[in-house]
Amino acid sequence: MSESEVQATQWNRREFPEAAKDLLQDSQTRKNVQHATNVIQAKRKRVVDELADWEELRESGRQVKAHTLRHLDHYLMQFEEQCTRAGGHVHWASDAAEANRIILGLVQKHEAKEVIKIKTMTSEEVGLNAQLEQNGVHPIETDLAELIIQLGKDRPSHFVAPALHVNKQQVRAMFQREMNLPDLGDKPEDLATAARNYLREKYLRIKVAISGGNFLIADTGGVCILESEGNGRMCLTLPDVLISIVGIEKIIPSFRDLEIFLQTLPRSATGERMNPYNSTWCGVHPGDGPKEFHVVLLDNGRSPILADKEARQTLQCIRCAACLNVCPVYHQTGGHAYESVYAGPIGAILTPQLNSMEAGRSLPYASSLCGACYEVCPVKINIPEVLIHLRGKVVREDQATFAGKFSLWNIGMKTAAFLFEDADRLAMAERFGQIAQKPLVSKNGFIEWMPFMLSGWTQTRDLKAMPAQSFRQWWAEEHSAKKETDA
Repeated sequence: MSESEVQATQWNRREFPEAAKDLLQDSQTRKNVQHATNVIQAKRKRVVDELADWEELRESGRQVKAHTLRHLDHYLMQFEEQCTRAGGHVHWASDAAEANRIILGLVQKHEAKEVIKIKTMTSEEVGLNAQLEQNGVHPIETDLAELIIQLGKDRPSHFVAPALHVNKQQVRAMFQREMNLPDLGDKPEDLATAARNYLREKYLRIKVAISGGNFLIADTGGVCILESEGNGRMCLTLPDVLISIVGIEKIIPSFRDLEIFLQTLPRSATGERMNPYNSTWCGVHPGDGPKEFHVVLLDNGRSPILADKEARQTLQCIRCAACLNVCPVYHQTGGHAYESVYAGPIGAILTPQLNSMEAGRSLPYASSLCGACYEVCPVKINIPEVLIHLRGKVVREDQATFAGKFSLWNIGMKTAAFLFEDADRLAMAERFGQIAQKPLVSKNGFIEWMPFMLSGWTQTRDLKAMPAQSFRQWWAEEHSAKKETDA
């Protein structure tokens, strides 16, 4: 697979407004998304409110991640040294194509025709499943939600719950069709049992597994995964070969730092005090777990983010999806509108940066800037701040082109800047607006229709009419009257 083909598996080219417009018509998906995120939010609030030191934990997590990013080279080299010493093999992948070549090479070396997988967003990011399938290797997702996505030939819409947009009736129909179970019931237990029976034989037979990693631990060379179903534990212990693909930003300095994240990640992600399965492994050990262990450290656009001081905090993300669950935009559209593996507020800042601002350019605008994402982030990423920084990048890049310089958007913004930078010009514009709006104002005091490019606003919302007297005009009249009275 060429680099361009790999990119095509990662990003679709529709911009957010176009994709969102289609998804807003899907009332069932919107209902599913809103119900699921509301449930997770309520659970999160209960377990977060139990901790008197929650804000201190957030700040500690932020400090650990920020420190690590400032010294990323040191900790990555330390991880490689310790992992190798424990019997692991570390590979460095500069981009998606290289990561896929490394993993495919390892799978083919062992003549595997099937692999089992733990849920890993980095494999989604690089389009690994498509690469394996094209080379005669069938990947089998073992996470229940990922299995639903795979069998339904769908795409994930959420970090923690990839099938959050699908309800149990849809899952039942899919399992009946794909697993040949015509009499399958629709209770959650029935669906879980069907998935368990489907996967059990594969766990016992397939000898190569692929995972991601929630954390890389520099001082031990270990990899840590948090999960809720036990499928990860099965994939980590039964196969002969384990391959983990992990973004370079996932590293933390020491095993002791897990104390922070084992409290904040499960609470933020699933509303649990602790994940049922927390697995940490270092290298290989005779008679215990895989006989061969590989870690693929993935860059794929992360280094340029690291070099941007304004946007570097993006890489602090621990993929909890708390920002998705509170985002009013995500609530309305779901994850597919972002046309990326990474959805929601964090996806709106991560996707365009990973793609060198060449795709997903509309995503920094897919936000109301309400700040809810910042309030819930367990590592205190100021997402609104980064969104504004990226919007500035998009504008500057557009202004550097002839088409961008003379676009209606740029002309409009330049005109607004010209008016706002001078009080007299602003007052003149206000007076003109008060006159021009008169035929457009309805009886209820709102403007319900505007012409030309301004119609985009009034198509979906009403605009409050400008008052007959601005504050500046009122202030001038009041002070003028006061002076006359004093005289």
